[in-house]
Amino acid sequence: MIFAGIDAGSRAIKILIWNDDNKEVIARTVIDQNLDQKILSINTFSDLLAKNGLERGEIKNIVATGFAKKYVDFADRFVNEITCHACGVHYLIPEARTVIEIGGQDSKFLSLDSNGIVVDFMMNDRCAAGTGRFFEVLSARLNIGLDELGRLAEKSRHPSNISSMCVIFAETEINGLLASGVKREDIVAGVQMSIANRISAMTGRSVKTPVVFTGGVALIPYMDIALSKTLGYDVSVVPEPQFTGALGAAIITSHSISENK
Repeated sequence: MIFAGIDAGSRAIKILIWNDDNKEVIARTVIDQNLDQKILSINTFSDLLAKNGLERGEIKNIVATGFAKKYVDFADRFVNEITCHACGVHYLIPEARTVIEIGGQDSKFLSLDSNGIVVDFMMNDRCAAGTGRFFEVLSARLNIGLDELGRLAEKSRHPSNISSMCVIFAETEINGLLASGVKREDIVAGVQMSIANRISAMTGRSVKTPVVFTGGVALIPYMDIALSKTLGYDVSVVPEPQFTGALGAAIITSHSISENK
């Protein structure tokens, strides 16, 4: 049977088609959100099916998750994103016990048991300073692509101390650092460490190993290193980190169908 998971995040829609018979991903895609999220989600889903020679009737069930899941009104079921990320990560890395997920407008800390069940979690969705939004502001200010930020940070030898706890004030602080001649790589590394420190404060003393990193921000090189330094544990990036929520959504609905049988 074939299932679909749709993770409608604040900044992007991730769609994954899952073949439960052979436990394989048939197709996946990601597209930036726009103002008409409902039309975007259905058009993107339809395009993905067409490109892979699939008909809507072949999809046994569709599960939507994420910040904007309510706009995916063609879904058969809705599941909260924490459960979906936990399921997706557990499938990919069964031994994972701590999950750090950083998306466009929120960040999450999940503690998992040996069965991939969430036993504790914390979420920051009120402040952009610990999310991908901080990188978007930095990227625009430095006039470089998001994919270039990590490569710059890797060159840093003296990361700047970004003390502001708010993106708006941090941008002013970054402007001041640039005006005073601080190297761009040191500013980027400083922002990465600032985000990592906020994540570390959110996790408290509840970190258990192995620690894995997922979400869109996990695609930015060197961010995993910044997290490792602040947490004091090795942090590994999940394969295809943007898709753990969509993968978990598809797997969850496949399990529910099997259990009903």
